[in-house]
Amino acid sequence: MSRTARGGTGTSRGASGPWDDPHDDRNRVYDARLASRVWAFTRPYRGAVALSVALFPLLAIVDIAQPYLVKVAIDAHILKGDMSGLSRIAALFLLTLTVQYALRYAQIYLSTWTGQRVVHDIRAALFAHVQTLPAAFFDRTPVGRLMTRILGDVEAIGEVFTAGVVAIVGDVVTLAGIVTVMLLLHLRLTLVIFAVLPILVTVAVGLRTPIRRAYQAVRARLAHLNAELQETISGMSVIQLFGREGARSGELHVLSDEYRHTQFRRMSIETTIYAVAEAVGAFVVAAILWWGGREILAGTLTFGVLVAFMQYTQRFYLPIRDASAKFSVMQAATVAAERVFALLDTPSEVGGIAAPAPPERSSARPRPAPAIELRDVWFAYPGAGAGAPPPDGPDGVATVWALRGVSLRVETGERIAIVGSTGAGKTTLARLLTRVYDVQRGAVLVEGVDVREWDLRALRRHVGLVLQDVVLFAGTVEENLVLGRTHPRAAVEDVARRVHADPFIRALRAGYDAPLLERGANLSHGQRQLLSVARALLYNPPVLVLDEATSSVDPETEHLLQDAVDQLLTGRTSIVIAHRFSTIQRADRVLVLQHGQLVDDGPHAELLRRDGLYRTLWELQFGANGTAHGQAADATARA
Repeated sequence: MSRTARGGTGTSRGASGPWDDPHDDRNRVYDARLASRVWAFTRPYRGAVALSVALFPLLAIVDIAQPYLVKVAIDAHILKGDMSGLSRIAALFLLTLTVQYALRYAQIYLSTWTGQRVVHDIRAALFAHVQTLPAAFFDRTPVGRLMTRILGDVEAIGEVFTAGVVAIVGDVVTLAGIVTVMLLLHLRLTLVIFAVLPILVTVAVGLRTPIRRAYQAVRARLAHLNAELQETISGMSVIQLFGREGARSGELHVLSDEYRHTQFRRMSIETTIYAVAEAVGAFVVAAILWWGGREILAGTLTFGVLVAFMQYTQRFYLPIRDASAKFSVMQAATVAAERVFALLDTPSEVGGIAAPAPPERSSARPRPAPAIELRDVWFAYPGAGAGAPPPDGPDGVATVWALRGVSLRVETGERIAIVGSTGAGKTTLARLLTRVYDVQRGAVLVEGVDVREWDLRALRRHVGLVLQDVVLFAGTVEENLVLGRTHPRAAVEDVARRVHADPFIRALRAGYDAPLLERGANLSHGQRQLLSVARALLYNPPVLVLDEATSSVDPETEHLLQDAVDQLLTGRTSIVIAHRFSTIQRADRVLVLQHGQLVDDGPHAELLRRDGLYRTLWELQFGANGTAHGQAADATARA
């Protein structure tokens, strides 16, 4: 069932603030504040903006001169039969047209150039900021919605420079010049034009709020549609596997239909503004013909002035008639700016306290700080009662805690294994080490320093994490291994050989330069995991966490990989999270988690001798005979 059907309102999951709700009153920000934030991005291009604006008076002069030249040609030359004078006026008219086209080309080029530069800078700032947002933000925010913000909304802001405020500035300058000339030519005809302006102003002011709301609804519907479309395409294999193509098509059809209706509502408002302006302009032309004709018959107006007034009237109402398009651009840009800056204002990960470096270990200290330490850690994921005091939330409502009062120490160079059933909190513990989330109570320390006091870059450089879900990017094999860092090809190949990824890499058509498809679709899952392990080992962090890193490889590859990991983890603090017990027998200690609590801790052989959860899990995987075999193997290894 679609989210629209479930929710009944068409609001998708992931509402995270004013940039998600099209009718949130917080969207009604003062436009000048938004404009100032947008114009702040134009500061590096002040020269181009100033030159573009400076061209408007010149454009206005040549534009206004043309009807006046027509007036002179009629009254001073055509009616008097002066062909030589008419030729001079025609040549001058042609010259004004040439200058007008050259100036307009320069002005459009400068405004478009500035707009694209600003779009680039805003999009770069937005993308850089998105990379600093916490994991909880991405948990609740669909990817398609973020794509709409970074691509569509930013592009709408750029339209301000090509068809929005810049064009409006030019229109204002031109209108001021036209009004001045018309007042000088004939006062009464000018007043005829002004008499109907209140109608246009009333319509524009009255429709300002509806069209703003219409644009907000359009952007919200588009974001919702993009989010659902991205999710559908990403999960296409599952949809096809379960035969849900028809149902999913119907859900997307509903969303597309809602977006279409919202667009129609927006267009109907814009059309109203355009139609009113067109009707008023036609009425004014008729009034000028009637009034001007009377003035000519009375001998108080020349034919050339009437023709010039007709042309000035067209030039006067052209920008007003096109105001609906410019108004739409401005409204779209305002709504887009609201959403873009709301996203930019989303708090980043708290990690900017310029963290101290890990403390130096001193032999004078009686007990050096452990490499990793958890002190009475309580953690619940966002939406599961996070922030409520243990053990329960407000009013006695139970909180779903992923970790409950966990305390442990991992010494430098120690190899720890963590086991437990699904949902016991193993992966959660690994994420807290790299501060993907913050704990609600207690503290997580790395090298004796609370992770909340570390610089995030330094922390994640110190603690490497290899997840079960491998993320590979479109690019070459080598680019996916180095991830933007500089490593000699020999070092890359050496790491690949040590994790036994080198053979299948060389089997690719271009070897380490072979392109990978999105998410590494041209590799098997086991091959992707091998690349993920190689990438982490090339990163070479002092602390390495392997979260089910060998869960999807065949037994032979798992044995080779485990052998490589054993060699590379020598002297390195490491934590291995695994369901397959065959991968953890070399650990110095095994931690057993159950329902978010640490229920057992000790060497593998000792835990097997105890009648506890670890032994139960072991026997479920290997059988009762496996316990005796495991104890014998451990005794042999010690001997």
